[in-house]
Amino acid sequence: MRASISDVAKKSGVSVATVSRSFTRPELVSQITRAKVLKAAESLNFAVSRAPGTLKSGQSLRIALLIGSADIEWFTAGIMSGLNAVLRKEGYDLVLYPIDSLETRKDFFTDLPLRRNADAVIVSSFDILPEEVARLKTMNIPIVGINVSSPSGFSASVSIDDNTGIGLAVRHLYTLGHTNIMYILESFGSSLSFSSQHRVTGFIKACQDLGIQHRVLQVDDGDTCINVAMTALLEQQRKPTALCFHQDSLAVPFLYQMRKYGMGVPSDISITGFDDSTFAEEVGLTTVRQDPKALGTITAGKTLALIRGEHIDKAHETIPVELMLRHTTAQA
Repeated sequence: MRASISDVAKKSGVSVATVSRSFTRPELVSQITRAKVLKAAESLNFAVSRAPGTLKSGQSLRIALLIGSADIEWFTAGIMSGLNAVLRKEGYDLVLYPIDSLETRKDFFTDLPLRRNADAVIVSSFDILPEEVARLKTMNIPIVGINVSSPSGFSASVSIDDNTGIGLAVRHLYTLGHTNIMYILESFGSSLSFSSQHRVTGFIKACQDLGIQHRVLQVDDGDTCINVAMTALLEQQRKPTALCFHQDSLAVPFLYQMRKYGMGVPSDISITGFDDSTFAEEVGLTTVRQDPKALGTITAGKTLALIRGEHIDKAHETIPVELMLRHTTAQA
């Protein structure tokens, strides 16, 4: 259990009011007394940067959300919507921390435990290192993962199964007679290990299990994904009859450019995406659906339960994905 202001008062031998004044009105407390209070607070891992109204409970009413990008794209927006729908009702603020470089990553895992200004940390879609987990655990707060590769080190987690998801798409294409499939993704351009990388290994395994000819095309950061993909597609002697895109945000613009190359979807080539994100339904994209808002809602419930010290029957939970059959796939 986390230390409260009463614990600090008892250890430092002063009243609760004196501890409160040491943090909120230090000019009213002698330097000797305040030093004694701060020393006791540090030894108990009590958060010295609490807002005045939350000192008594020892909580900041803030929850840190770590994301692996400086941009708030479709998935993160959905996660935040789900989290806030639950957390705001309980009086919690969600604080966003973009971890988009080695420097910001180092700063976060160094500074947050020292500031102790969050009641829980939620990590979305990328893995944190064992030493980073250990650093956060010095705060004695829950560490919860969303779509992380492994639940190891996390107090709780909520994830989809990327392997199962991409396997659904591959088997669907195989059933339609496609035996030569290309997988297309953009380079992650980051030192972080993202859970969606399992889609690539899942694609390869599914194709190998079915005896399907396959190729993975990774487009470097800064390149025009569509042009690179089309060039690679046209260069092959035995062209693939289907394309699996790592995410809808690559597949949707590709659809609009196909006419420039004199190709039709699905008449000339079948296409699948992953996410069921913005515009996927409008353009009729066959894709694998995940619901980030639902992931956020479930995660918020687990996080609040952990903060309250409650037992969670299913700490690590896998949410099913669904293949959305639309108009971009057809018989080979």
